[in-house]
Amino acid sequence: MYNYLVEFIATLFFMYVILATGNPLAIGAALALVMLVAGKYSGGYVNPAVSIAMVSAGKLNVNDLMPYIIAQILGALTALQIYKRVQM
Repeated sequence: MYNYLVEFIATLFFMYVILATGNPLAIGAALALVMLVAGKYSGGYVNPAVSIAMVSAGKLNVNDLMPYIIAQILGALTALQIYKRVQM
């Protein structure tokens, strides 16, 4: 359960940086930070396509795939809502 929360927060942070800055250097730095911090807890995938690839490679349990994808989508949608509210 903890790994899903980590994946949610990591995706939220990463997507917010993408939306707020649009700067490739900031986005790359945010992705590196997410992978360093979240990698040891949840893998730091922050992308449903990467999660699917990890299941195919045998690095992620197939039973964890849907909760990971749901956490990532909810994290991205939460980042979008925060971004919209901050811009007002």
